[in-house]
Parts: sequence; structure tokens; C-alpha cells
Amino acid sequence: MAETMKQTVAGILKSIERYNPANLQTLERYVEMQSKENTYDLEANLAVLKLYQFNPEKFNADITYVTLKHWVKKYGWRDDGSLIFIANQDENIKTKNITEKIEFDHLAPLMALL
Repeated sequence: MAETMKQTVAGILKSIERYNPANLQTLERYVEMQSKENTYDLEANLAVLKLYQFNPEKFNADITYVTLKHWVKKYGWRDDGSLIFIANQDENIKTKNITEKIEFDHLAPLMALL
């Protein structure tokens, strides 16, 4: 099942369907699967966050928490209570591999919820 889900999501991400809110449920299930299997798919997670940005009425704080928690773990950031410290961002994140950029100013209200 995990491999089928991975292929389905890969197909979504390679097309305009990545911006279709009808695919949000599939992408959210994939985020949950990543959490259970301790895997990380940057492109899928960015697609979920981008869909929340475009469709704020579909925002799911639990999925966003899981996504950001994985991001923090993946890039060696540390959570110190209510603050997140970004250490050596230039060394840990290869920006040439990220096709979309998250504006952290837009995430401030979200982080307040976490």
C-alpha cells in the first residue's frame, strides 16, 4: 500500500494536480503515512502546505504540525519550548532542490498554534 500511495502522490506532484484541492485528502494521508513510517517527502509536504495557503478553509493544524515536526527533525533544527532555532540553514538545505519556497512570515500565525 505504501508503494502504491507513493506512486499516486508522485503522479499528482508532477502535474497541475498538485494545486487541485480535491487531492488534499490523498496528500494528507501521505503525510500521516510518512509520520508512521518515519520517512520524509519534501515535495509532497510542500504541496500540502501550499494547498493550505491557497485554501485556508481546508487548513488542518494536525497535519501541518506533523509536516513541520518532520521538517525540524530532518534538517537538524531544534525545538526549545515555543521557539524553533534554525542552525546552519545554508549548509543543511540545498535550495537548488527546492522548487517552491515557503514564506516564513506567513507561517508565524501557524507556529503560534503549535
